[in-house]
Amino acid sequence: MTAGTGAPTTPPPPSQARIALRSVARSVAASARSTGGRVRASVARAAAVAAPVTGVVSRTGWLVLAGAAISLGLAWALSWVEFAFLGATLLAAVAVSIPFVFGRMRYRVGIELQPTRVVAGERALGRLVIENVGDGASVPSRLELPVGGGLAEFVVPAIAPAAGHEELFAVPTNRRAVIVAGPAASVRGDQLGLLRREVRWTEPVELFVHPATARLRPSAAGLVRDLEGEVTKTITDHDISFHALRAYEPGDALRNVHWRTSARTGRLMVRQYEETRRSQLLLVQATRQGDYASGDEFELGVSVFASLGVQVIGDATRLAAATDRLRLRTATPTSLLDDTSRIEPADGSTVSIRDLVRAAARRAPAPSVVIVVGGSLVPVAEFRAVETVLGADTQVIAFRAEHGAASRIARVGDSTIVTVGALDELPRLVRRVRP
Repeated sequence: MTAGTGAPTTPPPPSQARIALRSVARSVAASARSTGGRVRASVARAAAVAAPVTGVVSRTGWLVLAGAAISLGLAWALSWVEFAFLGATLLAAVAVSIPFVFGRMRYRVGIELQPTRVVAGERALGRLVIENVGDGASVPSRLELPVGGGLAEFVVPAIAPAAGHEELFAVPTNRRAVIVAGPAASVRGDQLGLLRREVRWTEPVELFVHPATARLRPSAAGLVRDLEGEVTKTITDHDISFHALRAYEPGDALRNVHWRTSARTGRLMVRQYEETRRSQLLLVQATRQGDYASGDEFELGVSVFASLGVQVIGDATRLAAATDRLRLRTATPTSLLDDTSRIEPADGSTVSIRDLVRAAARRAPAPSVVIVVGGSLVPVAEFRAVETVLGADTQVIAFRAEHGAASRIARVGDSTIVTVGALDELPRLVRRVRP
C-alpha cells in the first residue's frame, strides 16, 4: 500500500472565460442601473415641466381624454366611423373647456372665526373676507372653503378695485373636536368639471370645540388635601414633620441633636422626620376603544378628565396629564382644554391601563396622587393593577364613566373607584372622595 502525502488539494483557478463573463455581467448591470436612473430623472423633469398643464386636468378630464384615445384607436384599428366621431366629440369637449381656466385674480382673503374656542353645542360663526387688490375690477369667481369634514362653496361677484366682499358661514360644533377651516381656494373651470384650476389664498384656521366640564369646588380634589405637601412613610433626617429620636451615628448633623434628651439619657440622640412631598398629581385617561360601551360614554370620560384637570390647575397643584397617545399641556386651563379637544378613541390599541400609567409616571415627577379615567368595560382588576407600578405612598383614584348608570364610590384594596353616570353628578362625587 502506498501512503498518501496528506497535502491539501487546491481547487483549479477559474477559467479566463468565466472571469470575462462575470465582468460583462457586472458592466451590463451597472449600465442598466445608470440608464434606469437617467430615464427616471428625465421623466421627473418632464413631469415638472408639464405640471402647470397636467395639474389643471381633473379626474373626469383624464377619463374623457382616455375615452377619446381609446375611441380613436378603435376607429383606426376597426375603421369604424362611429368611434372616430365619439373620440372627436370628447376631444372637442376638452378643447371647449380650456378658455374657462384662463384669467388672473388678485385677491386678499382672510378667514375669521368668532369665537375661536367654544364648548360643544355652542354656536360658532365664521366670516370669509375677500378684497380685490388689483388695478381693475375682478371677474365673478367661485371660492371653496373646507370646514371640518364638509366643503362650503361661495360665488364671489365682480369686485371693484380696493373694494371687498364678505360671506358668513356657520361652523357645526355638536361634538368635541378641533375643526379646521381652510385653506380658502378660488376655483376656475368649466361646468362639466373637466378642467379645474385652484389658487389657495389662506392658511388653515383651527376652531377648538372643548368638552363640557363640571365646575368643582376649590381643592375638591379631596384628591389633594395639602397643597404645600403630604406626609409620607419615608423617614429622613431633614424635614418639618417630627417622627422620633434615635441614637447618634457618625456623620449625623449636629443641628439635629436633641440636647435635652441627650442630657437626660447620657448619650447623643438625634431627631428623625417623616418626609413631606410637594403634591404632584398624575391624571391619565385610557382611550382604548374597547374600554367604552359607546361614543357617549367616551365623551363622558373626556369631560370627567377635563373637569378634574381644570380644577387641579386652578388649585395651583402640579399636574401632569396624558393619554395613550398624547401628553397634554397643563400650564393653563385653556391649554389643557385645547389638547382635550384632540383626544380620539384609540381603535385597535392593546395598551393596558397599568402600562399606560407606568409610561406616564416615568415622564413625570413622582406623583402623590394618580387619577385614572376609563370606561365601564374596564375590569376592576385592571384598575387595581395600577397599584403595582406605583410607590406605597401614592394614592390611586379611578373614575369609571358609565353613561346612565347610578353613580357610586367603592373601595377596592387601596384604590378608590368612582363610577360616574352623568357629568352633573361629578361635583358631589368628588366631595366624597377620600384618598
